[in-house]
Amino acid sequence: MDVKRTGHIVAIVGRPNVGKSTLFNALAGEKISIVKDTPGITRDRIYADVTWLDKAFTIIDTGGIEPDSKDVIISQMREQAQIAIDTADVIIFLVDVKQGLQDADMKVADLLRRSHKPVLLVVNKVDSYEKYIADIYEFYNLGMGDPIAISSANRTGLGDMLDEVVSHFDEDRFSEEADERVHVAIIGKPNVGKSSLINKLLGENRLIVSDIAGTTRDAVDTPIKHNGKEYVFIDTAGLRRKNKIKEDLEHYMIVRTVSAVERSEVVVLLIDALMGVTEQDAKIAGIAHDRGKAVIIAVNKWDALEKDDKTIYRFTEKIKETLSFMNYAQILFISAKTGQRLNKLFETIDTVSENHAMRVQTGVLNEIMAEAVAMQQPPTDKGKRLRLFYITQASVKPPTFVIFVNDKELMHFSYTRYIENQIRETFGFVGTPLRFIIRERKEE
Repeated sequence: MDVKRTGHIVAIVGRPNVGKSTLFNALAGEKISIVKDTPGITRDRIYADVTWLDKAFTIIDTGGIEPDSKDVIISQMREQAQIAIDTADVIIFLVDVKQGLQDADMKVADLLRRSHKPVLLVVNKVDSYEKYIADIYEFYNLGMGDPIAISSANRTGLGDMLDEVVSHFDEDRFSEEADERVHVAIIGKPNVGKSSLINKLLGENRLIVSDIAGTTRDAVDTPIKHNGKEYVFIDTAGLRRKNKIKEDLEHYMIVRTVSAVERSEVVVLLIDALMGVTEQDAKIAGIAHDRGKAVIIAVNKWDALEKDDKTIYRFTEKIKETLSFMNYAQILFISAKTGQRLNKLFETIDTVSENHAMRVQTGVLNEIMAEAVAMQQPPTDKGKRLRLFYITQASVKPPTFVIFVNDKELMHFSYTRYIENQIRETFGFVGTPLRFIIRERKEE
C-alpha cells in the first residue's frame, strides 16, 4: 500500500489522568517505520508517526503535567492547549467519562474553540457504551459538537476517531506548496542564533516573532530571494515564554521543531561554536533524520571562536562523533553576525535539495549492486546465503530504494550500509539520507 506522508500534525490535549499517554501509545503502537530507532539518539516519546488508511501523519502528546492545585492544572492546560493550537492541524481534546465534566475542561474548551482549528471532542474510558451513554451526553455542554466515545485501554472506538481525524486534513495544502520554492527549516537549541541568521539573510530585522497568543505558525515563514531564486525559511524560535519551567520549554521546542521539519525539504541545524556540539543537538538532529530530510549542519558564531589551524578539523570530528547517525550531512562554519559564508549556505541548500530529489535509473542501480556483490560476498547463516535479486528506486525526498532478496533475515544492517556506500560512491547523494526497504521474493 502506498502511504502518503501528509505532513499533518495532530495534538492530544487534556487534563491529567484522562489517559493521554495511553491513547498516544495505542496510536503509536509498534512504530512500523523504515527507520528503526536510530542508534545514537535518545528520544522522548513526545511525537510518533501514525498511519491510518493511506495517510501518514504525526501525533504529539502535549505533556503530562500533574500538579496538585486546581489553578496550576488550569494554567498548565492552557499552556498545553496553546502548544497544540500553535502547531497542530487537528486537535484531539480528551476528556474522561468516569471523572465527568470538570471546570478545567470548560476553560480549555473555550480556548480551543477560539483557535478556529478543527477540534475533536473524544470521551475516553468508555468500556461500555450502554452503561455510559448518559454520561457521554453530558459533554455536549462543552459546545464542541458530537463527542466520540473511545476506550484507549481496550482500543475500542479508535477507528472511528481516526476516520474523523483524517477527514479534517486539508488536501490542497500541499498542492500549493508545489510552488517550486525550496522550504528550509532552521532548527537548533534556544539562543544559537536562528532568528539572527534569518534576519541577516533578509538583510533587515523583520522576523515576525510575536508574543501574542494565537499567532499562527505561518507567521514565521519568511520568503527570501537570493540570486533571483526564492526560498522559504521556516524559523522555530517561535513564541518565547517568560519564566517557563525548563522541561516545558524543551518539550515546546521539540514540538515546534517537528512542526517546522515536517513542512520543509531542507533542514539547517544550527550549532553554537562557543558551546560545541551537545547531546541536545543530537536529539534535535534526530527529528530531521527520522523524517528523511536533507540536512546541513551550520556551526554559527564561528567569528567569535579562538582558532588555530586544527580547529575546523577538531570541530568536524566532534560533530561526526556526536551525530554519527547522519554522516551524510554537509557541515558549514558560518557567522550570522558578520555574514561569513552565508553565500555558501545558499549554494549548499541548492546542492542538498537537488540530491534529495535525485532519481537513479534502475539499470544503473542494478549494475552497481552486481558489482558490489561481486566485490564483497553477501553473508550466510546456517549454510544459507543471502541473494540479492534486484534493486529499484521507489521514491525521492528522501531517495528510497527497494531491494528484493531471497531472505530478509539474512540482510543485515551492515550489508545494507555497504550497498548504500557503493551507491553514494557513484552518485554522491551529499546532504541527504537514503532509505532502504528490503522485500523478500521466492527464488525462481
